[in-house]
Order: sequence, then structure tokens, then C-alpha cells
Amino acid sequence: MTGSDSPAAAPTVVWETGDAYDAYVGRWSRLVARAFLTWLTAPTGGRWLDVGCGTGALSETILAGAAPREVVGIDPSAEFVATARARVADARVRFEIADAMALPVAAGAFDAVVAGLVLNHVPDPKQAVAEMARATRPGGLVATYVWDYAGEMQLMRWFWDAATALDPAARELDQGRRYSMCRPEPLAALFRGAGLGAVETRAIDVPTVFRDFDDYWSPFLGGQGPAPGYAMSLAEDRRAALRERLRAGLPSAPDGSISLIARAWAVRGVVA
Repeated sequence: MTGSDSPAAAPTVVWETGDAYDAYVGRWSRLVARAFLTWLTAPTGGRWLDVGCGTGALSETILAGAAPREVVGIDPSAEFVATARARVADARVRFEIADAMALPVAAGAFDAVVAGLVLNHVPDPKQAVAEMARATRPGGLVATYVWDYAGEMQLMRWFWDAATALDPAARELDQGRRYSMCRPEPLAALFRGAGLGAVETRAIDVPTVFRDFDDYWSPFLGGQGPAPGYAMSLAEDRRAALRERLRAGLPSAPDGSISLIARAWAVRGVVA
């Protein structure tokens, strides 16, 4: 908002600044990436493509846990690519600016093509998954995961439930409503529609423990992503009202810490 009772339009969503992203969800996405890679049980020594690599969390996890021959990370954000290059120093990896819907790679070039927490942000997910499958060799692995925005991605669920209680118009900005693929059924259908076989889904839950309320609330002031973008679009008094509603509602331990979980839904398939 700009001070009126409800927003005239959705705030601009920003996915650019690496530090703000990490403070918001990046610290939790690294935990999900480790569990995701363990679930994949992909063979070692392969070539991996990380689509929508962001700040490099999943690429770094692949380097540490899958003994790859090569990892290529692509992302449309120059800022994210620069952050990934600065943070992930390994001769086996390179990061490039590219579009998930038009991957600049040869057909069948990779043993595994993955995408972490990105598919909901791609304008045409069907095209993106088709491109991921095209880039994977026959018998190779395609896999992705997204936050369970409508359910147990609790740090966001608490935020949007509080926001819509104060401002019904915020309901239209809630990722749980806007992103149709944050459940296992549509993810599996998307993969099967791309011709992938042996399609499986699973939930990945990781703990998100905040040392106190400020540790929970401060990342929403970074303007990074839909929920922080909404928070920073509010007039100061309305942002304060949202803050206090959250403070009163979140489950706090006697020491002030707040223990939630973050669930992601993952899906994998094999190229015929």
C-alpha cells in the first residue's frame, strides 16, 4: 500500500539482492537442497544443470554431495549470478545468465537437470520443464521442488494469514492462492505431461527456528519477494499493525524463540 486502505495493484516483486534473499528464505532453502539431493540418489561423476540457480545454494549442495564432473547454474538475474560466482568457488562449476524457458544448452547434454524453488516464478512452467527434459540425456534425471505456499511453508503462511485478516485485498497476493503448482498433484501432472517417466513426489520438511520475533520479522523488511514486497508497500502504521498481529500470534517459547517448519514439495522423473 501507499497509505490507502488497500493496494491499487500488487507490489512489484523483486528477486535480485542475494543478501536479502538469504536472510528471508535462503538460509532455509539450503536445508531443503540437502534433503532433496539425498532423495534423488543420483549417480556420481555426472554433469548437472541447475535451472534458476539463484545465489547458488543448490549448485553448492550438488558439488558437496554428488561428486559431479560439472555443474552449470543458470539464472535470469545478473545480481544472483554475480552472487553465486562470488560465493561458490569450485573449478567444476560455472554460472551464466539465461532463461529457463530457452536453455542455451545442447539436447541431452546433462545427466541431471534440477530446479530449486523457481518453477512458480517462471512465466511458462510447461515450457521450462520441456526444456529441462530436452537438456537431459535418455535415462537421465529431471527434478524440482517448490515451497508448499498453501500449507506448511509456515513462515509465509503465518504472514499471509495475518495480512489478509487486516487487509482482505492481500488475499490476492498470497502465494498459496497465486501459485497453482505448490502441491504434489499438479507437479506430477506437469512432469508426466512433459513425457517423463517414473514420476515420484514427496514432501521435504525442514525446521525453521528463529531466535526471537525480530529474527522472524526483519527479513520481511528487505523487500525481497512477494511477502516482503507487500510489507514494504504498506504505510508505516499499517505495517506496524501487521507486525504486532504476528507478534501476538506466532508460537513463542519461554526464551522467545519461534519454531516453525518449512515444507517443500519435490518431484522427479526420468527421460525416456
